[in-house]
Amino acid sequence: MSSNIVKLYLIKFSKWFNLVMPVIVLFYQDNGLSMQEIFWLKSIYSIAIVVMEIPSGYLADVWGRKSTLLLGAILGATGFAMYSFSFGFWAFAAAEIVLGLGHSFVSGADSALLYDTLKAQEREKEYIKQEGWITSSGNFAEAIAGVTGGLLATLSLRMPFYVQFAVASIAIPAAFLLNEPQIHTEKASKTFKSILKTIRQTFLHRELRSAILVSSFTGTASLTFAWFVQPYFKVAGLPLSLYGILWTLLNLSVGVSSMLSYKVESRLGQRNSLLLIIFGLTIGYLLAAWKISLAGIAILFAFYLFRGIAHPILKDYINRYTQSEVRATILSLRNFVIRINFAVIGPLLGYLTDRFNLGTALLTAGLSYVVVALVAALPLLSSKAKKETE
Repeated sequence: MSSNIVKLYLIKFSKWFNLVMPVIVLFYQDNGLSMQEIFWLKSIYSIAIVVMEIPSGYLADVWGRKSTLLLGAILGATGFAMYSFSFGFWAFAAAEIVLGLGHSFVSGADSALLYDTLKAQEREKEYIKQEGWITSSGNFAEAIAGVTGGLLATLSLRMPFYVQFAVASIAIPAAFLLNEPQIHTEKASKTFKSILKTIRQTFLHRELRSAILVSSFTGTASLTFAWFVQPYFKVAGLPLSLYGILWTLLNLSVGVSSMLSYKVESRLGQRNSLLLIIFGLTIGYLLAAWKISLAGIAILFAFYLFRGIAHPILKDYINRYTQSEVRATILSLRNFVIRINFAVIGPLLGYLTDRFNLGTALLTAGLSYVVVALVAALPLLSSKAKKETE
């Protein structure tokens, strides 16, 4: 079982060693796309994830996490192969659909496999630490990829996609060699109808519903902000040669804070950790909207530090209230909500950026997040939820 963690690191590496992200907005613009069209592409990607998110979580629970991770790895590599030879909005959209389907088969299943691997060894209390370290490794991989992708882009803006296909392919043998935890294989015999019943019951469970929603809204806020980073660099007047370096440093900051997230939660507790995450991300949005300049890039680093803290902590809150036999489905439900949110607000924020300015879009996103996140977090902020968790 312990070898599963190493293989999950490799899967995370292949997913997050993203050579295309530091220059992808420039790549799209070089192919004649506007910011609104770019956000439409990301919405198509999100919709593709939404279509398969819950079914893929169900398959992970009844078919096996290993099998779904393997399928997701194959689809991920195929998507980048398609991108390598695509031109124009609709060709990119087709590649995004394949990548979105691949993502849906990985998301939820990876965290579920990690939690149940630890549970089979009676080490589930280490989940925040292990999730944080795996997340951190992904961010470190993305950081290194930032420099590498930037250098590859000097040869051609398409070159990062060619190499990305080879990197994505690493996940295929890693997924194939995973071991299914016995705790899962003994319990996973649910029908899809019973899974839907479980989802309905989930939203009747006050604390679990709260954990899913606040984690989902925070995930949406983090994802949205990431797509504003390159436009921020451009408006601030950052030289293109520094894009990869800054992207690397931002992801290193996420990696460091993810590694320390378990210490933050242990010291502050549930209530204060939630408040730190929500208000930290909100202030990051508002300050970024207020001051777009080279000096203001420091604000992006502050946001990314809070982003790194948030991910492992909020996923752990979901796992605490979830049974093993439906864990992948419930974690997929979280990702489902994230992608639904992004599919709706992404094009709107792209429109605000094109029609008005980047600051208006950032301000709108930040104010929207703090309202919905605080409302969603209320049950977890109560003293009753704190006692139940303890």
